[in-house]
Amino acid sequence: MKTPIYLDYQATTPVDPRVFEAMSPYFTEVFGNAASRSHAYGWNAEQAVDIARETCGKLIGASGKEIVFTSGSTEAINLAIKGAVDMYGSKGKHIVTSLAEHKAVLDTCKHLEKQGCEVTYLKPDGTGRHSAEQVAAAIREDTILVAIMWANNEIGTINPVAEIGKVCKERGVLFFCDGTQAAGKIPVDVQEAGIDLMCVSAHKLYGPKGVGFLYVRRKNPRVRLVAQMDGGGHERGMRSGTLNVPGIVGLGVACKFAMQDLDKDMAHSIGLRERFEKRVFAALDHVYINGDKDHRLPGCSNLSFAYVEGESLVMGISDLAVSSGSACTSASLEPSHVLQSMDVGDELAHSSIRFGFGRFTNEEEVDFAADQVIDAVRKLRELSPLYEMVQEGIDLSTIDWAGH
Repeated sequence: MKTPIYLDYQATTPVDPRVFEAMSPYFTEVFGNAASRSHAYGWNAEQAVDIARETCGKLIGASGKEIVFTSGSTEAINLAIKGAVDMYGSKGKHIVTSLAEHKAVLDTCKHLEKQGCEVTYLKPDGTGRHSAEQVAAAIREDTILVAIMWANNEIGTINPVAEIGKVCKERGVLFFCDGTQAAGKIPVDVQEAGIDLMCVSAHKLYGPKGVGFLYVRRKNPRVRLVAQMDGGGHERGMRSGTLNVPGIVGLGVACKFAMQDLDKDMAHSIGLRERFEKRVFAALDHVYINGDKDHRLPGCSNLSFAYVEGESLVMGISDLAVSSGSACTSASLEPSHVLQSMDVGDELAHSSIRFGFGRFTNEEEVDFAADQVIDAVRKLRELSPLYEMVQEGIDLSTIDWAGH
């Protein structure tokens, strides 16, 4: 089977060859358990983990001592939110979050509602952003946690996290931020942003799948969490389980190169995104950018093509690996919950496609992709009576659809 051109970098990224090379010895040569303290195999594994821990911290402006390794962001989200509620529930059980959050956050909050928590779900503006003023207005005396993502996984919109963090600090409320899409793609500093808890996943920044970390602030304030898995008390008692040493090494090296190549990667992705959009918008009308044009991830382009059904378009561009929504919800036939929260109509929401560009995408692939999209949209619109009516100058809003 012919492999399509990969343009789904928000779903996952390929492992950088430099990362793979660094991981290899830890499968067969340095295979010790990092918790084995009585021999060199364990010591060597532990040393590798410690180095990775410090590198992960540097990526986000934190100390290595504030890094708790997990299996990825979903586990880190559960540990952060549930662990905070369990620890600080005596102070209150109110959480503030967003309707546009990743399902891992929304489903965790729904679970906690069944346990007696009250959750306020903020509605984003038309670009998918939240303001600090909106968050401040939602905080109550019994609020213990605000959960607002740094960058949205579907539309790439970047929130004003530093302003939100300042509000949380002033009100004495913990700030959890989903940094999965932001870390390694744009500058991230948890200290400057006033973040208390943040998750990161390796496979979003050219590392392996199945490993990530949770940042847990150690001072001003010191954040404590109740563990969600019982066992050997690994990771300062917050996350029991034998550490995935090869994966952690890969995560650390991925963070190292993310820091080293950040400016180059950003410029590369922005250039490709602008090249793609310029080509598409020059050839097609009734195409809309979902998200904030000025505040979005470098390599994310979420577009809606009016008078075209998204799934039909995906099938029509089968030479491209793209997504019609989040990888975690793409099996659903419902419109994107993110676009719905922004009041994007169902028709446009159903016609949205997310294009993701990254470190290994090239201009030739982008040009090919744009041409494929343009050709497919034109062919599908030829079959659309609505598009034909629009081209003829008919105002669709004046039609009595109920009478047809």
